[in-house]
Amino acid sequence: MPSRTLLAALAATALLCSGPLSAAPVFAAPAAAGWDTDRAAAAYALNPAAVTASGSENAGTGPGLAFDGQAATRWSSDFADDAWIRVDLGSVLRVDRVTLDWEAAYGKRYVLEVSKNGTDWTPFFTETAGTGGSVTAHTHPQEVTGRYVRLRGLERATPYGYSLWSLKVYGGEPAPASATRANLALHHPAYANYYQDAGHSPAFLTDGGRPADLKGDASRWSSDWNTDRWVSVDLGAPSVVDTVDLYWESAYAVDYLLQVSDDNRTWRTVYEPSAAEVAARRADVKSPSDAAGVHDSVRLPAPVTGRYVRMLGKERRSFYNPAPATAQFGYSLYEFEVWGTGGSASAAYPALPADPPGGYRTTFFDDFTGAALDRSKWRVVRTGTEMGPVNGESQAYVDSPDTVATRDGSLVLKAAYCKGCTRAGGGTYDFTSGRVDTHTHLDFTYGKVSARMRLPVGDGFWPAFWLLGSNVDDPSVSWPASGETDIMENIGYPDWTSSALHGPGYSADGNIGARQTYPNGGTAGQWHTYAVEWTPTALRFFVDDRLVQETTRNKLESTRGQWVYDHDQYLILNLALGGAYPAGWNKVTSPYWGLPQSSVDKVASGAVRAEIDWVRVEQKG
Repeated sequence: MPSRTLLAALAATALLCSGPLSAAPVFAAPAAAGWDTDRAAAAYALNPAAVTASGSENAGTGPGLAFDGQAATRWSSDFADDAWIRVDLGSVLRVDRVTLDWEAAYGKRYVLEVSKNGTDWTPFFTETAGTGGSVTAHTHPQEVTGRYVRLRGLERATPYGYSLWSLKVYGGEPAPASATRANLALHHPAYANYYQDAGHSPAFLTDGGRPADLKGDASRWSSDWNTDRWVSVDLGAPSVVDTVDLYWESAYAVDYLLQVSDDNRTWRTVYEPSAAEVAARRADVKSPSDAAGVHDSVRLPAPVTGRYVRMLGKERRSFYNPAPATAQFGYSLYEFEVWGTGGSASAAYPALPADPPGGYRTTFFDDFTGAALDRSKWRVVRTGTEMGPVNGESQAYVDSPDTVATRDGSLVLKAAYCKGCTRAGGGTYDFTSGRVDTHTHLDFTYGKVSARMRLPVGDGFWPAFWLLGSNVDDPSVSWPASGETDIMENIGYPDWTSSALHGPGYSADGNIGARQTYPNGGTAGQWHTYAVEWTPTALRFFVDDRLVQETTRNKLESTRGQWVYDHDQYLILNLALGGAYPAGWNKVTSPYWGLPQSSVDKVASGAVRAEIDWVRVEQKG
């Protein structure tokens, strides 16, 4: 049976599957340098005749041309928004990803769907703002199995049809129950507590592909940079396991546990490397460019029974970076093979959560009409106590009525300047400012979160209204695995604000974000309402009830990385000064990073403040 990744390397074909689709010509599979072909079948088939479409622009752009492996040929639909193209994979496969290589006439809105019978279709990827180019939609952690895959257009981006140079489907047949010894994990569901990005998800652990020299970026799971990371595979039914093969990339585990479980919750350790093996692996320190992976073929002392098998990392490998300094990255595995008897091809990813029914009700509200901040609702954050310095910002957050106060029915966060006057967290600061949050007072999952605010205008002033994962201070999680939801950020420009999401594979400058410009000459210095609606399936951002960003879980996990917005977050309001985000736009380096002298003068005059009229949280249930 050809492996999914092997086929991807052998040809830029559209149809990549586990065997011939029909009586189409069978082509010998050439050996690809650096790839393990010993475990692959000797041949595979390409079958453009298995492709149908709603129509074509002309005879020279038929649907089979998107599946012929030729870069210069293409399918082009008739000029209709609802055009479609469909491929018959020949048998029911687990689909791991689909790549669309668009010609200039691309889809603005479209859906990828799967079907077992060619009649009943289930969507697994929806695009609402396509920009063409090459798009890869990964399916993890969805259950996507079927014989047929279809691209269905919803709206064209041009007056022409939909035009694809190629449509590639990657996947394979899940290992069935076996009475004889077999790799029971092949094309089975795989899981991890965290992973680097969509292109390095756990799905790659069981796809059957790996480079022979255990080098390079092909077909691998990679964790984020933390120690206690795990990956597991569902064999589908209780199984008798005698061997586990781990094909590591160079970022291998120095020490780890192999565990089995009957219920995916309670784990039994069945193997750990010896102290001598751990010491030898710990001593193997090389530069990243010189390092290679290892193959751990673990024959268990005695066969064990379980449905789930897990690798739990305990210590990461060190690399010269450069010598004599060392650094550690995550864990990275090309393949996770589980050998034994039993299993079942019916193993499936669980259904993803849906949005709950019902209406919203207010569960938190503050209009700041009291004489002082209500500390039963808010925590005042201090630099050096609740947090350290971040982002190269110039201020220290302090708990003072000069920086955090309620006045005239508003919360006021005010910045102040005094050269060298503030000691905090072992540092000396020229600026102070205010930051409050609801951590330990209000930590919540899902809801509508909104605030009415008036912001200071001037280069480098950085007020923000945002949510942060409540587990951010857990060293086994940390940022960005905790998740961060930026409802509103402004860096001193009067005409726009931004919203953003930060998580594994999409953090810092690589965040998923959008800018909004106020209509009709509006400015940040006026009162506006900023909001997010956070549900199990999407995050939608609003300014004055106008939608400015929508990010669905489906698109985020298909194209960027892990959805980490299924647990508690808490509210934050703060006024920062200078730092990475403002400096990236205004390019100011002096007298402070991101903060020019004109803005320093404004702070010194006492005129820089962010005002919050009210904050509301609404939830269902």
